Amino acid sequence: MATQRLFHEVEIPEQKTYNDGVVFPVVLSPATDLTMFEEAIRSEKPWLESVLQKSGVILFRGFPVTSASDFNDVVEAFGYPEAPYIGGRASRTQVVGRVYTANETPPDKRIPFHHEMAYVPEFPSKLFFFCEEAPGSGGQTPIVLSHIIYEKMKEKHPKFVAQLEEHGVTYIILTGDEDQPSSSTGRGWKTAYNTDDKKVAEERAAKLGTRLEWIGNAAKVIAGPMPAIRFDNESQRKTWFNNLTGPTNGARKIHDKGAFAELGNGEAVNDDAMDDCVKILEEECVIVPWKKGDVMLINNLTVLHAREPLLKPPRRVLASLCK
Repeated sequence: MATQRLFHEVEIPEQKTYNDGVVFPVVLSPATDLTMFEEAIRSEKPWLESVLQKSGVILFRGFPVTSASDFNDVVEAFGYPEAPYIGGRASRTQVVGRVYTANETPPDKRIPFHHEMAYVPEFPSKLFFFCEEAPGSGGQTPIVLSHIIYEKMKEKHPKFVAQLEEHGVTYIILTGDEDQPSSSTGRGWKTAYNTDDKKVAEERAAKLGTRLEWIGNAAKVIAGPMPAIRFDNESQRKTWFNNLTGPTNGARKIHDKGAFAELGNGEAVNDDAMDDCVKILEEECVIVPWKKGDVMLINNLTVLHAREPLLKPPRRVLASLCK
């Protein structure tokens, strides 16, 4: 991979290198005494996009990004349109501009691997994360190439993967009218659909391919069937584009008691397949400890991400979602 004048590719111990030459993730640091990170992004954007397309993740380390406002300037420099968060399930709070808190689930809880907003038709294509305050211990953001998971799952559970490809997956959550920050799917329906009117919420949900069934003031949110396997046109590969290791699947999978998943034809998700999927995700993922000032750019079409429990505070990681 050619080194550009303003960016220098560096190695870190956690990286993986695959047989096709892909380095995951690519880590870039300043090649010179760089004070204007945003100008460098605009100057080298075509090259940066080619790196992202090939690798799936770029970790920018050692650049002058110290605040949420700096991070917002970095996101703006790339020029990607902002992705709306209508229907999003995780609690987030706007910090400045296009910058929000990352998932506000209590930091001691693990967030399973997922593609951001895989349960709606118009999901973000890119995610930015920024480490404003590095964790004392734990709190990493594991990443994994989705096509690797698809290939290994197809090899181990071909029948189940064929069912996923044929029927897709339906996601179901039970949500009240108020937010529940202790849950990874903790946004109440009023916040998720930006209204306190049930009819308006139904209309906005319908535009996302989602149905709402009312249980008093609570809502049963039924999203899908959604594709569980997608074909990425750029890489010409199938990807494991689902969030199946997060919700309850069958009798034994309880991550979040208010979230469930089933095949698009109503059949239960295979427990053994999910056990193996979790193992494969753990074996194949890369876990890079955060450093203050890190900016991570993720191709949401080809990479799953998660969050490790925070063992020793503090930690402050911010996020921005792009179309």
